[in-house]
Amino acid sequence: MSAAAPCGVTRSILGQPWRWRGLANDDSGALEGDRGFRPDSLVDQLLMARGCTRDALESHRTPTIRAFMPDPSIFRDMDKAAERLAHAVEHQEPVTIFGDYDVDGATSAALLVRLLRDLGLRAGTYIPDRLLEGYGPSADALVRLAEAGASLVVTVDCGAMAYEALQAAKDAGLDVVVVDHHKCATSLPVAHALVNPNRLDEGEGAAHGHLAAVGVAFLLGAALIRTLRARGWFASRPEPKLLELLDIVALGTVADVAQLKGLNRAFVAQGLKVMAGRRNIGLAALIEAARLTRNPTCTDLGFALGPRINAGGRVGRADLGVRLLTTQDEGEARAIAAELNLLNEERRAIEQVVREEAEALLATQHNRSVAVIAGHGWHPGVIGIVASRIKERAGKPAIVVALDGETGKGSGRSISGADLGAAVLAAKDSGLLMAGGGHAMACGITIDAGKLDAFAEFLDERLASDVAIASDARALLVDAVVGPGGVTPALVEALEAGGPYGAGWPGPRVAAGRVRVVKADIVGNGHVRTIVSGDDGKPVKAMAFGSADTPLGQALLAAGSTRKLWLAGRARIDDWASRPSAELHLDDAAWAD
Repeated sequence: MSAAAPCGVTRSILGQPWRWRGLANDDSGALEGDRGFRPDSLVDQLLMARGCTRDALESHRTPTIRAFMPDPSIFRDMDKAAERLAHAVEHQEPVTIFGDYDVDGATSAALLVRLLRDLGLRAGTYIPDRLLEGYGPSADALVRLAEAGASLVVTVDCGAMAYEALQAAKDAGLDVVVVDHHKCATSLPVAHALVNPNRLDEGEGAAHGHLAAVGVAFLLGAALIRTLRARGWFASRPEPKLLELLDIVALGTVADVAQLKGLNRAFVAQGLKVMAGRRNIGLAALIEAARLTRNPTCTDLGFALGPRINAGGRVGRADLGVRLLTTQDEGEARAIAAELNLLNEERRAIEQVVREEAEALLATQHNRSVAVIAGHGWHPGVIGIVASRIKERAGKPAIVVALDGETGKGSGRSISGADLGAAVLAAKDSGLLMAGGGHAMACGITIDAGKLDAFAEFLDERLASDVAIASDARALLVDAVVGPGGVTPALVEALEAGGPYGAGWPGPRVAAGRVRVVKADIVGNGHVRTIVSGDDGKPVKAMAFGSADTPLGQALLAAGSTRKLWLAGRARIDDWASRPSAELHLDDAAWAD
């Protein structure tokens, strides 16, 4: 049973009701009506509102690897993969790690390269060029690796659908171990081992289908160390400290927008602690290039560090991310970090042009439940980011396609409740796509330009019901109500204790009011900055990012000092303030009178 709308808001300025995130009126200290929260139970309240059961509260307050780590052997082919890698280590075989060009691929490849290096084996890497080679292993690439002397290739964050390429590798006498997390079809490609929690024949391991590829690679690393330990490999040499690689596991997990539940929460919570120690000189250089003067947070992984790693694969050289994360030379690390920083600026400029053109075409989508937007001359490296922006703007799944002649490369992002990856696989099976795959929240496609309309209609029919249900359930979920004077650094600290937050474990939202707008103006790229105060006259800073042309931004700019508002958003520390203070990053507002 849900409680009354927080602050009595049944329809906000953005046209949505406000609801409590969890059930109210229970004995957990959850919210009840507009009375706010009990400080002594705030963390438990936040955890339970996100699906944590009462008996699991202790393990979720401080998520550890020990508490959430499964036995790697529960995954199909895991032991077979570990044994093959162990044999390669023992016999110093030429091994190549074949990674995807995004952050998850880069971190997965870096983790295995660093682990194998600690085990005494120097593995090579191969990251395909996004524009020239496309996603995943190709037959040509694998055969070339075999001809160059590789006896084992480990694909990370790709390979689950590479039927032709893996068959060519087998014919060339090359063993391939696939480490992936993307959705699989009923039949699997031929491989020495295929480790993927999203295999349709997966058993107990299917419960970990939310892992990013770097998480699966970490489990393979644990299985490899265990296998070598059983073979006596460490009798005369030290064991690698696998937990010291959790910083790059955390980065890949957050940047791939994997759900932060279960083991992923432990990966990120513990990985941030490792990252704070600056043990990885490449990451340390990237943190410096991003001008982060404090220890990185989960938000920094997704919005500051991840995009810079991604920039190499989007508009630069695809291998820069792996090189940065594996280098042992501080000078090289600083040089690569600086290059990635510049490439990220270039990516932003390209993205803005494509985004503006795509948003202009959004109106042509009529009422389709999935926006499929295509354009000639768009850079394929930014279409995934643009798809995410279109999804947020339209409130529905979006696929953005960069057309080149008669074919197009597309990238899609979805909303909770609409499985875009499964729909794309179905479209491929129906002959509408030349290639395609992904997972519930994201996908990639290759399509004949002449089939775009048929593909859009297919998605509309398949996902219309799911999107409608998700849209009908749309509401702004609130965790706490405070007076404007309650937006303080202490509140931020208390809320953060329920983290780490991210996909599947949303950051807490606070409603604050009632307030009057003291000052409001437009800053930066369409952001609305405002100063508000309650009856006590104490000012509180609030920011509505990118909202200048939205109803929210317009309402703040026109509110004046006579009308009162409720504000809802994330309480954050103001890093630019001369002394510690808190501010609200707004998601919505509602008139209080």
